[in-house]
Amino acid sequence: MKHANEETLARLVPLLEQIRRRMPPLKEKGPSKFYLKSSAFLHFHDDPAGIFADLKVAGDWQRYPVNNDADYSQLLAKLDQQLPNRALQ
Repeated sequence: MKHANEETLARLVPLLEQIRRRMPPLKEKGPSKFYLKSSAFLHFHDDPAGIFADLKVAGDWQRYPVNNDADYSQLLAKLDQQLPNRALQ
């Protein structure tokens, strides 16, 4: 599975804007490649089945579909659970 290309990332602009609002503690070290501290934390892939986000959860990569608003909400909720101090807000 390849990393998301520019065309795919353009389709994800609404989601990426919401993720960028969570910075800090996230840092974007490349287009749509987010790090937490010094570790890769979130990135996106193109797949024949759709677009997917890989999010590090408890030290392991978990894959989430990100093809519609409902998918975005699920990913953002899981993301907030993983970020320091976000789960309390």
